[in-house]
Amino acid sequence: HKCVAVRHAQTAARMGADFISMDGFDCGGHPGEEDVGNWVLLAQAAQELKVPFVASGGSATGAQLAAALALGAEGLNMGTRFMATKEAPIHANIKEAMVKAKVTDTTHIFRTLNNTERVYKNEMAKKVRQIEAEKPGDFSAIAKYVSGENYRKSFQETGDAQSSVWSCGQSIGLIKDVPSC
Repeated sequence: HKCVAVRHAQTAARMGADFISMDGFDCGGHPGEEDVGNWVLLAQAAQELKVPFVASGGSATGAQLAAALALGAEGLNMGTRFMATKEAPIHANIKEAMVKAKVTDTTHIFRTLNNTERVYKNEMAKKVRQIEAEKPGDFSAIAKYVSGENYRKSFQETGDAQSSVWSCGQSIGLIKDVPSC
């Protein structure tokens, strides 16, 4: 069960979850609204959880796996890193954009909707942020720009890294190649 706060993980465990994915604020996609990064979140999870957990968010290297294990995790989820592999069914231009990215090349959208999403910082994400600033909480104002169909076209057809909002973690800046899994 994915959790972005230890209290959520404790609730999930009480309800029967036997394994937890602890997602720090550095993750791609929806990091929750608590803004707690993995260094603190994982240490807290190790102190307070009675069920095993994996570390998720912001990880792309073996050294980070070792750190997660040292912090008490049983393993590691790496979503963004595996997007930039030969086997991932994603357009090569998107993978190239990922290799060129820096750790600061992500941003948040949906903050005004209390449904934060970390995405690649591109022209479309900047447009969505601008509209959100002008019309906070109004999903209808941004819906056509954040449609999953736009994401699909970028990833499967055009390879245009600028024309849609797409999830990725801060670990995007640690990706230096497109290896085979």
